[in-house]
Formats: sequence, C-alpha cells, structure tokens
Amino acid sequence: MKGSGNGRAVVLLSGGLDSATALYIALDAGFRVHALSFGYGQVSLPELRAAALVAERAGVEDHVVSELDPRLFSGSSLTGRGKVPDGDPGGDSGGIPSTYVPARNTVFLAMALALAESIGSRDVFIGVNSVDYSGYPDCRPEFLEAFRRLAELATREGVEGRPIRIRAPLLDMSKGEIIRKGLALGVDYSLTLSCYRPDDKGRHCGSCDSCILRLGGFREAGVPDPAPYRG
Repeated sequence: MKGSGNGRAVVLLSGGLDSATALYIALDAGFRVHALSFGYGQVSLPELRAAALVAERAGVEDHVVSELDPRLFSGSSLTGRGKVPDGDPGGDSGGIPSTYVPARNTVFLAMALALAESIGSRDVFIGVNSVDYSGYPDCRPEFLEAFRRLAELATREGVEGRPIRIRAPLLDMSKGEIIRKGLALGVDYSLTLSCYRPDDKGRHCGSCDSCILRLGGFREAGVPDPAPYRG
C-alpha cells in the first residue's frame, strides 16, 4: 500500500489499540495523516485524551475532534443507557451487546468522507476488526463493502471517477496479530485506551468486553500490556 495523490489520508482515531495501529499503518504507507476523533457522549471520556496523546506522539498533520450531540447515540450503555456489563466476547449469547452504539461507524465514516473531500484526500482508514471483536454489525466486511459502494455514489470524487478508498487494514487480523504489527511500527500502546469503563485516571477495568479482548491479544502476542489497569 502506498500513498497516492497528494498523500493525505483521514484516519478515524478513537484512542484505542486498533485505531492507533491503523494510524501507524497509514503513516508507514507514506500518508500525511489527518486524524479524526469524536465526542458523542461516551462514558469513556478519557479515550479522547488517549486519542490526543496518540496523535501527538505519531506526529500527525492535523487532529480534528468533532463534538456530536449525544442524543444521537443515546441507545447504548457506552453513552449512559444502563450499566456497561462485564464481558465475554464471543460467548454464547449470540446477540448484539448493549455496548453497541447506534450507527456509530456509519456516521463516523460519513464525516470522514466529508473531511477527505475537503482536504483533497482519497483515502480513509478505519481500525475495525471482524476476528476479535464484540459482535457489532458495523465492524463486518459486508458493512464496509456497502459503505464503499455508498462512497462511490454519494461523493463528487466518486461520481467523477475518483472514489475515496475505505481502508480497513486490520479487518482480518487477530488482536495478537494487530499488536505485533503495531509494535513493529512503533506504536506506544501505553498511550492507548480500550476500556469501556475506565476510571478518571484512564486506567482500564480489566473485565469489560474490550479489556478482555485487549488482554487476550497481548497474551497472544507474547508481550505484557503496558497500559495501566486499576486494582
């Protein structure tokens, strides 16, 4: 993968492990990165601090933080509707967990398209993963393919034959593979925050879905997690 056009890329950056790795993959490919993060009423506000730290350490060209009305995303335990539960990713429930945020990746990718067109970029990176994840419908390959088709139809660039590419470099990787890739690229995972319910100091709880997946990934990678955990 190599940078194209003017070499700019928009990278959706939550401050978590996956999005930080996607950002470094974009940098390694030669892109000048414009990171894009969102405040949407999430109970895990420290993740925005983590996103800022990751962006600063990576030396991105710009970091846009967009504040959205939290009422748009109120149907989730991550935005205060009910308690964030302890997790068992890949368990037997078969349902979509309460931590699913309504249409989040659809909204975020749409705004990333807008930023990409505004800055003359033809590449948008998102750190979704369909191997080790919590079962969200907007992390599946089918969703990304549908959004790629939408981007071709809904943007000037697409209509004029220069469709913006939606890149998901982590889609088919396990969490351990993602971590090994990130370490090889120089990601400082101590700055990242994956937890759904961190404390005010940004320490992970160790028992929510996201923490379980993260810890399992570091075990698979054979290295300790450098991020802080409480208790």
